[in-house]
Amino acid sequence: MLIVDPLQIRHVIIKFGKLFSISGLIDPKSHLNLDYPYHLVRQCVVAQKFEVGSKIEISDGGLVFAELDPSNYKHYGKYDYTQNLQNMITAVNKIRNPNPDDPKNNTNDLESLNNNVSRDNKT
Repeated sequence: MLIVDPLQIRHVIIKFGKLFSISGLIDPKSHLNLDYPYHLVRQCVVAQKFEVGSKIEISDGGLVFAELDPSNYKHYGKYDYTQNLQNMITAVNKIRNPNPDDPKNNTNDLESLNNNVSRDNKT
């Protein structure tokens, strides 16, 4: 099986054979960047649906994976992982510890987490 759109890949948490949590979209500059080969997405777990609670596909050999077509990787150049990690931690902390007086902290809007993590960090 091949991954159709690698820009739709997300990190997930699996519990008891089901998608327990789904995060924001991966950043292609980190996960599809040939300049950082140790951080490349190579496979993704296959689920019946891409939503929380969906069952994970399991065969006799274990989890079922889809592969990423090598043509989806590109050279994005240098990438500031440290700054991007800090941006992600800040965004997660805003969701976990919302300030009710701040209209920008909407815990029901997980897309705000995605928007707070930069896709353009370069060194």
